[in-house]
Amino acid sequence: MQITGARARQPAAGQDRISGWLSGQIGILAGLAMLAGVAFVFASLATWSVNDPSLSNANGNIPQNAGGFAGSAIADLIMQFVGLAGVVVLIPPAVWAWLKILQKPFGRWRNRLIMWLPSVLLASAALGCLPRPQSWPLPTGLGGVAGDLILRIPGIVSGGFPSGLFAVFTGLVLGLLALATLLFSAGLSGRRGLDEADLLYDMETGEVLDDNDGDAEPGILLGAMTHWYFLARAWMRRHPSRPRNGGTAAEVDLMDEGDRHPRRSVAAAAFSWVRQTHARLVTPPDDGLEDFGKSRSFHEREPEFDSGMHRTEDEGDYLTAPEMAPEYGENSYDPDGSAFDDKDPEEDASFAPALHRPVQAGIPSPAAPVQRAQPRVQPNQVKLQPGARIVREAQPSLIGEEDGFVLPELMLLSEPKKLAADKMISTDALEQNARLLEGVLEDFGVKGEIIKVHPGPVVTLYELEPAPGIKSSRVIGLADDIARSMSAIACRVAVVPGRNAIGIELPNSSRETVYLRELLASRDYDTNKGRLPLVLGKTIGGEPVIADLAKMPHLLVAGTTGSGKSVAINTMILSVLYRLSPDQVRMIMIDPKMLELSIYDGIPHLLTPVVTDPKKAVVALKWTVREMEERYKKMSKVGVRNIDGFNTRIEQAKKKGESISRTVQTGYDRETGEAIYETEDLELEAMPYIVVVIDEMADLMMVAGKDIEGTVQRLAQMARAAGIHVIMATQRPSVDVITGTIKANFPTRISFQVTSKIDSRTILGEQGAEQLLGMGDMLYMAGGGRIQRVHGPFVSDDEVEKVVNHLKTQGVPQYLESVTSEDDEGGYDGSGEGPAGTDALAGSNDLYDQAVAVVLRDRKVSTSYVQRRLGIGYNRAASLIERMEQEGLIGAANHAGKREILVPGENETI
Repeated sequence: MQITGARARQPAAGQDRISGWLSGQIGILAGLAMLAGVAFVFASLATWSVNDPSLSNANGNIPQNAGGFAGSAIADLIMQFVGLAGVVVLIPPAVWAWLKILQKPFGRWRNRLIMWLPSVLLASAALGCLPRPQSWPLPTGLGGVAGDLILRIPGIVSGGFPSGLFAVFTGLVLGLLALATLLFSAGLSGRRGLDEADLLYDMETGEVLDDNDGDAEPGILLGAMTHWYFLARAWMRRHPSRPRNGGTAAEVDLMDEGDRHPRRSVAAAAFSWVRQTHARLVTPPDDGLEDFGKSRSFHEREPEFDSGMHRTEDEGDYLTAPEMAPEYGENSYDPDGSAFDDKDPEEDASFAPALHRPVQAGIPSPAAPVQRAQPRVQPNQVKLQPGARIVREAQPSLIGEEDGFVLPELMLLSEPKKLAADKMISTDALEQNARLLEGVLEDFGVKGEIIKVHPGPVVTLYELEPAPGIKSSRVIGLADDIARSMSAIACRVAVVPGRNAIGIELPNSSRETVYLRELLASRDYDTNKGRLPLVLGKTIGGEPVIADLAKMPHLLVAGTTGSGKSVAINTMILSVLYRLSPDQVRMIMIDPKMLELSIYDGIPHLLTPVVTDPKKAVVALKWTVREMEERYKKMSKVGVRNIDGFNTRIEQAKKKGESISRTVQTGYDRETGEAIYETEDLELEAMPYIVVVIDEMADLMMVAGKDIEGTVQRLAQMARAAGIHVIMATQRPSVDVITGTIKANFPTRISFQVTSKIDSRTILGEQGAEQLLGMGDMLYMAGGGRIQRVHGPFVSDDEVEKVVNHLKTQGVPQYLESVTSEDDEGGYDGSGEGPAGTDALAGSNDLYDQAVAVVLRDRKVSTSYVQRRLGIGYNRAASLIERMEQEGLIGAANHAGKREILVPGENETI
């Protein structure tokens, strides 16, 4: 029977070996698969990019991740939740896979699997204590969302997000905890390391050794965490921070003590017990130095944590404490009687010097300054690229236009001067100002962080990221207080559009001058596709601002005397004169003050001499309205919608040698009743842009407020398509000058320095213009209400005079008398009375005879034709045509506007 049983056990043993071999091979395959998965995730994390498509970023980009879309999605989830701690996620699975491949058992796998998640969370919190580099693309810290959430727990102690030395201490504690839990989870903790499996598994017998001693490791880890928490609380007690609510450090310490509150927490009670025990242990003997223990130079020693893992069986389960004199032991607190057993003094000899070395008195060392993350200073690296105009000016023969008109050269303007190196603000100074600004804001109860600093030629922009719950209106209202605290002339505070930031603009100690020449010589001005480019200046970052008046389509400028308003008007005019010839743009300048625009009198771009009489200014604006209506009639005949389409159509017809005509119905045949159609030939002349510049609107409103307001409203609403644009300036931005009607039709506005917040709200709709620095510092509001701070360029009177003298040499202005002629307001009625009667035309018989001769010679008659041939105004030409009709030289206009010449020519018979 025994032999039979032995034979029966042999096949079973063979089956066990086969089963063990198969399970081992399956374990190897599983380990290889796990290792491949770890490698895939690691490659995905290594090639992760925030621009790749993922579950949180849906875009049409092609994934650049090594793992494709799947790798991009996995890496993005890991980076979003735990940040750089994603590497910690992969270490335990990699070790587990390696143990599987080596066919080594994995002891206490449940405990290690449970500790895997805490190790990742602690690592993410430790990384969250590090300052974010400038290249970090995520809004969270280096530890992701999990790290920021965990750091809110120690933030309760410090009263905010950990910073400075507390952040360093918190990061070290969390890092040590993360390392301990990671080593335990991966099977690398303790004295065993990677050979732990060899100690737990006997390869010869195949039996698992006793592992009861490892069951206490989670409890030991919890004890270590509790011990380190108490140490942190004790350190915070000995180094109290400045109270945030105005109380003293002693008051804060009293409020934090748990034993003085009847409903104290368990943690507070435990901490109180540890503090009392520690006080008994370190109390010196009564040797006349009672007050010496209060000195901060006393060398305190924190109790160390002993896990008991390296203790032998003979040592037992007890704590070791520093050796004390017998008189201290009587007063010591021993809750269970096992904390201080009689032992060999040599075992604790290392602790004896802690209390028996002589105490040295000294001056307390000052506390280390709080280390703050340096703000992200972005130096001004914008450099204007030279345009092609500089090369063209080196070849004078290539500058001229087809009609021989030569545009002004850049050499007429002053060379830009660079700011001296010793006056330029340094990066260290910007960082110091940013830290000082944070302190000023904190003094006023505004918590936040300066995340970016943008230095500019005149002011520096500090971007403040406020803490949750801080209203932007509260920070904006502190503008004057911030300027006072920072010893600045002025301070402007505004919300940065599209970002969770508030911009604080402070003036530089040394102001840099912006010159018009460097902007006109830049590539931005040459490549600008605007029809009427206006050089406004530079932004805070030094970028050029070039707007198109044709798209504005009208501009309202306001500012007090000396704020740079008149200089800005000059730069706008010169930027147009440097680009366009008189055939492309004509101007009407109205200057009631007779000082600012009179220097331009005589340039070929003017339609009329500079208007200085307010009454004639009203007449000029009314003429502009009539010209607008006449242009609309011409565009409707051609079938286009704006002046660009009209000029393009005319240019194409001239190149092809064609004439533009249209067929219109003039009436019906009396006999047949059929409609009569005639062909009307249209004039092939391009229309130039007309820019109306009004330097002072307040004077015109005082003379004829209703007429001016109605005329300006009509132009603002309809003149854009006709190519007529208005630049209106005033130094008194009150509601009686800038009325609601004018504001509604001028969406583009520029405000220089004003005297009050009310004036700023009048022109811009919000405050801020009263905080400007003057001398060209402006707020530019484009269409849509977006406000941008711009530093206008400087141009002197000598430079303007040089440009004007050059333009005068290029041609004589062709003025239109009808622009400011008051006689043109009426029409010819044949009564012989009134401003438009025959008596009014008696002195112009020569002009009438010339008009008749032109009509009879060319056999063409129309108001615009006579106006063009004689070089007179439209209203004067209309009066001559009406006089010809009354005297029977021409017939009445039909439905198409054509007139029949009733007088036969030289080759015709009656």
